[in-house]
Amino acid sequence: MDRRAFMSGIAGGLLAAPLAAGAQPAGKIFRIGILGLGSPELLRQTLREVGYVEGLNLAIEWRDA
Repeated sequence: MDRRAFMSGIAGGLLAAPLAAGAQPAGKIFRIGILGLGSPELLRQTLREVGYVEGLNLAIEWRDA
């Protein structure tokens, strides 16, 4: 292998490396944990009104006491 082929292989690998990187997540998913009695529907409705959508940017873990 001659020097020119070796250097072009190295340069091509270095230039292609950023293209092979994985995609970053679109945004942070906030997680809320609730331990209590009752239904979380009022909380879900209130959070929806201020822009948090369960499954998109919010995860609610509901556990009954």
